[in-house]
This record gives sequence, C-alpha cells and structure tokens, in this order.
Amino acid sequence: MASLILFFSPSLQAQDTPDYFRQNCMNCHTVGGGRLTGPDLKDVTKRKDREWLAKFMANPKSVIDSGDPYAQKILEESRNVPMPTLPGLTKERLENLLDLLEAESKLEESQFKGLKISNKPFTDEDRALGRSIFLGTTRLKAGGTACISCHSMHDTSALGGGWLGPDLTNIYERLEGRKSLSAWLMAPGTETMLPIFKDHPMDADEINSLAAYFESSAGKSPADPSANRIAFLLMGLMGAAACIFGFDAIWKKRFHSVRRPLVDTAPTRGHE
Repeated sequence: MASLILFFSPSLQAQDTPDYFRQNCMNCHTVGGGRLTGPDLKDVTKRKDREWLAKFMANPKSVIDSGDPYAQKILEESRNVPMPTLPGLTKERLENLLDLLEAESKLEESQFKGLKISNKPFTDEDRALGRSIFLGTTRLKAGGTACISCHSMHDTSALGGGWLGPDLTNIYERLEGRKSLSAWLMAPGTETMLPIFKDHPMDADEINSLAAYFESSAGKSPADPSANRIAFLLMGLMGAAACIFGFDAIWKKRFHSVRRPLVDTAPTRGHE
C-alpha cells in the first residue's frame, strides 16, 4: 500500500513527467522540432490557455466531437488522425505536463526536439535497404515489427503482405513528400501502430531508407489483393495434391512391404 501511495504522490508525478512525455507524447509531438503527426508543442501554452489544453489532453475525442473549432483545426492539420486518450492522466500529471512544456519552450534546444530528418538525395543503396527493411529481411534496430506484417506493396511476393493496414505503394504521394512521410515514420500515430512502435522507434537511417523505397514506388499500381488470394488458393491446391500423392506413395510402399513376403513364401500350385 505504501508503494502505491508513493507511486501516485505529486512529487513522483513531477519527477517522472519527462519520462511520461517521452513514452507517450514524442511519437506525435516535438518541442521545437517541427510538426510530426501532431503539432509542435513549443509555446503551446501561449496559443491556448491551460484550462483548454488540460481538457483537450484529458479527452481529445470529446473536445473534437463537441465541434470546438481549434480542436477541429488540429485534427485537420494532423491528417485526420485524432489524438488518442493518454493512459494514467491525473489532474496533477496534466499540470506537470503543461509545466514541462512551458519550461522546455524557454530552452534554446529542448530535449524533446526529436530526430532531424535528412534532406540528402536518395541513393540506390537507400532504396534497396528500405525494401529490405519493409520485407523484414533486415531487422529494425529497436526490434519493431516489419512493415510487411501489416502492409503490402506493388512488388511484394505472390502471397503479398499483410492486409491489416493499407497498401503503401503510393504513401509517398498521399503524405505529400519526404518530410511528411518521414515525420509519420518517426511517430506513427494510428491506434494500431502507436503501441507497436512506442517502445521500438525507428532511427533516422531506417526512416531515410524506407522513405527512399516509398519514393521509388510513387506512381506504381498497388498490389491486387484478388491476385494474391488466387495465388494463395492455387498454392494451397498444389500443396493438397502433393500431400495426397505423397500419402498414396507411402501407403503403397507400406502395403507392398506387407504383401511381398506373403507372395514370396506362398507355395506355388505346381508343388501342391
């Protein structure tokens, strides 16, 4: 019981605020590093009062659904990806987060500025590595899940990729270029991807390589899921046929191994 009281004490709330922000907010926000999925939070308390911010942070969906114009603007600028409800938000933690943002905004460079997105021209090596990362043949350094587990591309194998998420063949165009795409990869904010990459973020080199691969696929036709299903069906039928013929061969061999000694040892009619 004492440990639980300590865990929820205001002093510890203040102490763990940077870690809380790092674990739950940096996927979508920076402080002075520019927009990611959500807005840059530098000087956010100068843009809206603390009461409104606390209310929005506590229940973003409720404020958006209320028709609040500023919340609607945030949603639109975030490519209609709503901010998820953050875990464990108490009144004290909300106040500490706002205090943290005010303090970090006054610094020349915040610890939450985020990764710097490269602007160097893509190379063939970048594109090849990006495809390898997508397919999972090159593992992500932080242990994140390979893209193909949930997504497909125009040049994936006959069985295609996963269909939990959308085909990413034209993602470079949909997100309007390198900067927005890289920001998305740096902090994917959907309810499906957020828990996967929150503790396993991609680094700048991995993001650059994936962006290069997606850029090279711009203008291609997305994978046809019906073709993948037909390929899967045909491979299944071929596998079933192979199993049937295999078992038939094994059974015949087993039958002959029993029958042959009987035939060899049976007396012939001439000796009767």
